[in-house]
Amino acid sequence: MSVFKRLGLKQVINASGKMTALGASAVSEEVAQTLKEASQDYVDIDEIMELTGTVIAEVTGAEDGCPTSGAAAGIAISTAAVIAGKNLTHIERLPNSDGLKNQVIVQKGQQIHFGASIAQMISLGGGKVVEVGQANKVEAQHIEEAINENTAALMYIKSHHAIQKGMQPIETMIEIAKKHHIPFIIDAAAEEDFKLYIAMGADIVIYSGGKALEGPTSGFICGRKELMEACRKQYKGIGRPMKIGKEGMAGLIVALKQYADKATDVEGQLSRMKKLCNDLNGVSGLTCSVKQDEAGRDIYRATIEVDSKEAGMDAADLLHALESGNPAIFLRHHYVNIGILSVDPRPLLKGQEEIIAKTIKLVLAQGVE
Repeated sequence: MSVFKRLGLKQVINASGKMTALGASAVSEEVAQTLKEASQDYVDIDEIMELTGTVIAEVTGAEDGCPTSGAAAGIAISTAAVIAGKNLTHIERLPNSDGLKNQVIVQKGQQIHFGASIAQMISLGGGKVVEVGQANKVEAQHIEEAINENTAALMYIKSHHAIQKGMQPIETMIEIAKKHHIPFIIDAAAEEDFKLYIAMGADIVIYSGGKALEGPTSGFICGRKELMEACRKQYKGIGRPMKIGKEGMAGLIVALKQYADKATDVEGQLSRMKKLCNDLNGVSGLTCSVKQDEAGRDIYRATIEVDSKEAGMDAADLLHALESGNPAIFLRHHYVNIGILSVDPRPLLKGQEEIIAKTIKLVLAQGVE
């Protein structure tokens, strides 16, 4: 029986994705055993933090790395690092960064809410956000004209939440950052290629440990050595209330070492989602098709379009009914307002796509209560 069921909680079928609100990922047996063993022993935290940084560097191709409690903490810590560096006096007064280079330039279409505000995470690290351009159009000139003597960094948010069109690409931002000798930070929380952005020339890249990596609740930063040393130093300041523990670091190390041998099962995703669509396409009011992730990642989801007149309920009603059941089924609902729900195959356990199809049919047969 699931530990959560033993605690009196409902079973959850996560078809939404590697979502923090649903616990992100289910870890492998080896990672789970590592978490257990680490929780029952002691270690020098500075020593394991440096070791974790070394493993992060090996996996990402960066000079060094820094473990964090999550990608959001990584944004705050990275911001603090480019502002305060390794200066302890500056570190201890953040987020008060008055008198320091503290402006972080972000394209307007990337000023998103991911469960919290990107701007707030930057602010926690002492950064003052400078939005450039418009929500659907940013020119390179907008970025250039925002740079001044107080600019601490340029930041790019790689996320499906962000506007995908009209923004300046990573390559342009790297070029501008290097031209002006300004650190370039990428929030790549959910990305699967841990080497890509370092190879492109980014100074700092932030990832989630609990998403594509399928590790424990954690995060990691990789990049230039002096900046990673500065990131680790922030645990004497704003990083302290968001510190990662011994269990998280030990589990992160194992997950990172496993990741090099892990291949994305694209064919498996496609097969499972095609079967789900075949099961649902005969249902009145539903049209199901397999589509690739909006941000271009190697993820293939079943997209369910709900015709409210034919189905007898709209997508929001269907979503609510699924989430209210037991098991509670959570679908991806970024476009529920226009009648679209999606099923993400990555977090699904074996056979759960069949439960989803049966439950959707049952809910539609029963209608709106």
